[in-house]
Parts: sequence; C-alpha cells; structure tokens
Amino acid sequence: MYQFLLASHSLVRWLVLISLLFALFRAYRGWFNKLVFSKFDNSVRHITATIAHIQLMLGLWLYFISPVISYFYSNFSSAVHQREMRFFGMEHITVMLVAIVVITIGSAKAKRKPDDIAKYKTMAIWFSIGLFLILTSIPWEFSPLTSRPSFRSF
Repeated sequence: MYQFLLASHSLVRWLVLISLLFALFRAYRGWFNKLVFSKFDNSVRHITATIAHIQLMLGLWLYFISPVISYFYSNFSSAVHQREMRFFGMEHITVMLVAIVVITIGSAKAKRKPDDIAKYKTMAIWFSIGLFLILTSIPWEFSPLTSRPSFRSF
C-alpha cells in the first residue's frame, strides 16, 4: 500500500502543477485582458482546487503510514536535527497544508466575487501564492533541502 500511495502522490504532483499553471494562465490572461469569466474558467478554478485536495488526501494518508514519519516521531529528539527527517516530518506537510488552504481560500473567494475581473484577479493572486509555496516544498531532484525522484513507478 505504501509504495502505491507514494507513486500516486508523486504522479498527482504533476497534475497539481499542470492544473495550477493552466489556471494561472487563464486567470492572468482574463485579468489583464479584461475578459468575461466563463463557465470554462469556473471549471478550471474548481478542478484545480479539487486536484489539490486529492493530492492533500493522498499526502495525509501517506504521512500516517510512512516509515520515514514513523521514524521521525519515534526518534523525535534526534530526528528533528536530521535535515531529511525534519523536512518530511514537519516542513513539507506544514507548507503543503498552508498551500492547499491558500488555494482553497482563493478558489472560494474567486467564486463569490461579483464581477469577472475581480474573479480573475483573486484567482491569480491566491493561486500564485499557493503555487509558490508548493514549488518551495516539493522534494525536487535538485533541491538542497532533500531530494526525491521526479517520477516513481507503481
């Protein structure tokens, strides 16, 4: 189960990034060009937030069954001083939770804005902050914090 969740979490990361980039493209384009917020844009907003929530659920499930996290809590006083253990035990989950909350708030606020430009602007700002947080906390292959492969097999 653990390997399947790990591979799924790794794969869905790319869906989150692609959907966020596409949503941001639509949001900035609509905001700067003063376009009408279409049904398609609303679907993009909703689907992006939904994919982020799916990733959150996979991540939380993985967090609670992970041997890395189990080790982190079993050996907290020493593990908190180990870069990789601290990253996965505290930093990754905290920043990613904040990122998903930011995306959720942005999606909800954009949905409720009265005019089209405000919807685009709200979505652009909140989703940009969420994307920034996500990009800083993904364990990229080139990350100085900790690294993991870009793709995991099932």
